[in-house]
Amino acid sequence: MIEIILFALTSFVVGLSGSLVPGPMLTVTITDSLKKGFKAGPLIVLGHIIAELILVILIIGGLNWLIGSKTATMFIGIFGGITLMVIGYQTARSTEEISEISILSEGDSQTSGDDKQSTGYGSVFRGFIASVSNPYFFIWWATIGCTFIFKGLELAGVFGVLAFFIGHWASDLGWYSLVSFFTNKGSGVMTNRHYKIIMTVCGVFLIILGIYFVLSSQKII
Repeated sequence: MIEIILFALTSFVVGLSGSLVPGPMLTVTITDSLKKGFKAGPLIVLGHIIAELILVILIIGGLNWLIGSKTATMFIGIFGGITLMVIGYQTARSTEEISEISILSEGDSQTSGDDKQSTGYGSVFRGFIASVSNPYFFIWWATIGCTFIFKGLELAGVFGVLAFFIGHWASDLGWYSLVSFFTNKGSGVMTNRHYKIIMTVCGVFLIILGIYFVLSSQKII
């Protein structure tokens, strides 16, 4: 039971590191929150979760025969671990380029141009489109996401996979709801310095976790 809880917490931190990276989801959350209020964040995440479920079903459907294969587990562990290290490095390095003002400005510039589109389609649909239109979304699930699914199956079967999804979705819901709330309220609580610290910590965590995945796949640890 403790291992499942720790696995869910690990999935939460890994999911949070991906959520924190500025991208389509962040822009859509900021623009919709300015127009629709706090509810925009959870609705956008719902669209994101729908996109993830569809992708996971396709992955599981196409790779079902691989489950239980030692060769596949080793390959995914190595590839997923290396990907984690690269993304972790990029996440930590991105703090040098991140500017709170530029992020918010990007959201503001999208507001006027996308106002009509937002009204016509809704936040759930925009969350879905923001996900599937981002190449990183597919890369993440084909490598890191697949690695965690295998690790969850190895740890506790269906319960391990469920723990992964709970942790992963909690990170998305928590972060984008927070962004939505502060964007709507116009609060300056989340400063640029705070953002950089969180990004650096998550980046280092990803690198360490990536090293662990590579070593464990080779039965070194």
